[in-house]
Amino acid sequence: MAVAAFGVAAACIVAVGIFAPLLAPSDPNALSLAQALKPPSAGAWFGTDETGRDILSRTIWGTRVSLAAAGMVLLISMTVGIVVGAIAGYRGGLVDELLMRVADLFLAFPGLVLAIAITAALGPSLRNAVIAISVVWWPTYARLVRSRVLTVKETLYIEAAHALGLSDSKILFKHVLPQCWGIVVSRATVDVGYAILLTASLSFLGLGSQPPAAEWGSMIATSRPYFFSYWWTVTFPGLAMFVTVIVFSFLGDALYETFGIKGGRQV
Repeated sequence: MAVAAFGVAAACIVAVGIFAPLLAPSDPNALSLAQALKPPSAGAWFGTDETGRDILSRTIWGTRVSLAAAGMVLLISMTVGIVVGAIAGYRGGLVDELLMRVADLFLAFPGLVLAIAITAALGPSLRNAVIAISVVWWPTYARLVRSRVLTVKETLYIEAAHALGLSDSKILFKHVLPQCWGIVVSRATVDVGYAILLTASLSFLGLGSQPPAAEWGSMIATSRPYFFSYWWTVTFPGLAMFVTVIVFSFLGDALYETFGIKGGRQV
């Protein structure tokens, strides 16, 4: 029941991102200084920012930007992590030791600090922020998949596959990895919210998405000086980010319970 409820909520958020051009009432970057810092009203439900841009439109477009960035982070980190973890767990021995020590090297640094350092070195942009977060994240998936592969490869049907003369690659990709997808998908669902939060954090620090792009972290950063006098400039993008992170986190937790797994992020 919880999976269905949070799944519908997550689907609605994704739909907002996909159909942002249709849902946004105006151009998110359209300037109108005469309408600057107007409070929420019938003409602008979320009010306007310091340059007169419609905050509702920018928040809706921010959903698309944030979800796209989180999707790219997870795609890159999962691809690298699954490949590394599968090879390490299945091959074992020196290969396992070498690959896991490399993963431990990345895990030794606090995730946010390492992401900040990498983004600062590459230059502030949303693309570089995605790359930095992916570098931080892949070891988590590598260790997760490795632990599952170590369990699955000792089962009787894998031993039977070896006895039948199947190649290692066929056993790994056809019989072992499919047993890992439940864990990976449930973990990735939780990480959608964390990826959005970390991307927004880098944008807030000026290292991610750059103005005038409609991205939640960047919107909060540029509106920060006006918060106490014009509360709506920060509140609505902040609430959008809060709701999105909560929905995907609870959905991921529900999926963890469905697959009989407990736990949270390690980074």
